[in-house]
Amino acid sequence: MKRQMLAAAIAIVLATGTVHAEVIGKMETPQALTESRLTALPPDQRAVWQAYLDRSRGLMAADKAALAAERVDSAAVPAAEPKPGNGMPLKNPAPWYGSADALRVADNIASYQTPAGGWGKNVNRSGPPRQKGEAYVHGDAGKPEGWSYVGTIDNDATITELRFLARVITAGHGARKAEYKAAFARGMEYLFTSQYPNGGFPQVYPLAGGYHDAITYNDNALANVTDLLEDVALRQGDYGFVAPELAARAAQARDQAERVIVASQIKTGGVLTAWCQQHDPLTLAPVGARNFEPVALTSVESARLLNVLMRDPAPNGAIITAVDAGAAWLKRVAIHDQEWTRTKEGASLAPKAGAGPLWARFYDVATMRPIFGDRDRTIHTDVNELSPERRAGYAWYVNNPASTLDKYAKWTGKVSTAVK
Repeated sequence: MKRQMLAAAIAIVLATGTVHAEVIGKMETPQALTESRLTALPPDQRAVWQAYLDRSRGLMAADKAALAAERVDSAAVPAAEPKPGNGMPLKNPAPWYGSADALRVADNIASYQTPAGGWGKNVNRSGPPRQKGEAYVHGDAGKPEGWSYVGTIDNDATITELRFLARVITAGHGARKAEYKAAFARGMEYLFTSQYPNGGFPQVYPLAGGYHDAITYNDNALANVTDLLEDVALRQGDYGFVAPELAARAAQARDQAERVIVASQIKTGGVLTAWCQQHDPLTLAPVGARNFEPVALTSVESARLLNVLMRDPAPNGAIITAVDAGAAWLKRVAIHDQEWTRTKEGASLAPKAGAGPLWARFYDVATMRPIFGDRDRTIHTDVNELSPERRAGYAWYVNNPASTLDKYAKWTGKVSTAVK
């Protein structure tokens, strides 16, 4: 009985992070990628990073100039209220992608592609095509037009557009098939161009500054890119139309992305653990993002990165070591006999025998305790200490790493057999 009580107490401490709640720090704003930071690089690396910065600025200028040129003889089109969803279903039956409805979405996608080749986020593509002079990305209605997320991999943007175009192209219908293929090729070029020299990807490209310049694992952004690169490289299914040269470039970009994933895995006490939501593009050090997203080991994104590495058909020793360590960390920090409930009215974590496993979204890098960020940039050890809006407005506890551990159990058998 005492052993059970002790186990329950340990579970509560792991879940809440401490016996008594406390604020353990404040979020620090990550640095943007600038010339001044390049001076810290070895001389032989500066040129390639400087070329990357120059290319990014050139593409940003070209994007803005193209929109300004359209508006010389046409007024700016007011932004519409965004409709829910993205309008780009990816699981419909194959024949649907040759339908008039699908072609209308493809036309919308092609029209909103930026000159740099990417797409903005949070836009429903089932609407009409972009009009001359209309912004590439719509903000909230009533707000001044800005230049935010004009080309991004955040919220599945650009990746979903490319996957949808591939399905329409493969369906083989539509007089504009050649235009869709050209848009797809430009979108892939956008990904190749946006990839950092070390293999990472920023959240927004051309670079927008702030935490958007960080290598972004948050919300599985880089993982989604890497999965697409893998599919394009294989030239199977929806990607059978891809030219061999483009597939080869996708394979190379995929390999570079895998290398940066392995290189950025965080060590604590000399032991490989997991990843942060963002990592500095130059040093690969973990960095924060939004006010409530501190530097921390993250369960969701780390599990997804393990899935990416386990997709490699011929994993090398570095990948195998990274996956083994990441899976061991997930097992180590799993929370049992606790239930997380979240509604619009509130959220709570409570003991429940047999519940779990659960994982906190964030863990302190040094102590492995769950931590939680608030809008005011404070970092807490108890989710109940957060403001009500943040407590209920973020997935502080999750269960999806369990499926990654299931995959890992199968993967280890395959890898051990291959090694033998």
